[in-house]
Amino acid sequence: MTIILHHYETSPFSELLRIALGIKGAAWASVIIPNIAPKPLLTPLTGGYRKTPVLQVGADIYCDTAAAIEVIEALPGPSLYPAPLGRGGAMIAGMAVGPWFFHAVGAAMGPIAAAIPDAFWADRAALFGLDRGILEARTPHNRAQFGAAMARIEAALADGRAFLAGPAPGYADCAVYMLLWFQRRFDPAAPILAPFPYAVAWEARVRAIGHGAPADMTGEQALAAARDAVPVVAEHVDPRSGFVVGQAVTVATEDPGADKVAGTLARLTDVEVVIRRDDPQVGAVAVHFPRAGQIVRAA
Repeated sequence: MTIILHHYETSPFSELLRIALGIKGAAWASVIIPNIAPKPLLTPLTGGYRKTPVLQVGADIYCDTAAAIEVIEALPGPSLYPAPLGRGGAMIAGMAVGPWFFHAVGAAMGPIAAAIPDAFWADRAALFGLDRGILEARTPHNRAQFGAAMARIEAALADGRAFLAGPAPGYADCAVYMLLWFQRRFDPAAPILAPFPYAVAWEARVRAIGHGAPADMTGEQALAAARDAVPVVAEHVDPRSGFVVGQAVTVATEDPGADKVAGTLARLTDVEVVIRRDDPQVGAVAVHFPRAGQIVRAA
């Protein structure tokens, strides 16, 4: 079944998944979505989840890169967890998508925050509490902290390895690469990267991987793909959780302004959360989340 990626060009987390698809040499459908709410052709699939990207396979909708990356890993091609690091690569990725991410964003966007439209800041303030003035004021700190992260990346690559895990690229490379990629979105010269030659050479190797074989798809076509499919979920709820299969719940990210996605619980483990929901435009869908970073509540 077709892999459909709902994304926009300047989204760093989308670039993470685009490179992962490139490692697999995968063919995939590209649906461009707005970078701020509302997202009328995405909401019927997600139930209100607002972050980007979202990955779709038929009527199964994967929110958050940590959920989407496992779908991509299951595709034919090289593993996203190459030896010798294996699944340890996810721990490096966790640093890149977690504490390093907002320092990277601040380092890149702080100097040009005044030129970014007010609508963007209003959207990000509502979801994350990200304020233009605060970001501008913290620019020196964010640049210093991003430099500290880059020093760790440089040290890891200084032994001459081609990629973070060794000779082959994987999830860790995708996640860390997006931080450097984001700097160049705002300043292609990216002088902040200049003190780190091993990292810059590695960046070029990751960039050369490319994005696989994307083909354009409209949002309406993606809705039709969901409507014509049936969700595939192995139902199971960990009894330690205090929840049961079929229970009405809401799921929301830990972000202060996150919208709650409502449905019935199909799967809950230490790794994932899956809820079933029905929408008038697409019928039955299953919305998949990683367990980490999600708040599950009885509805």
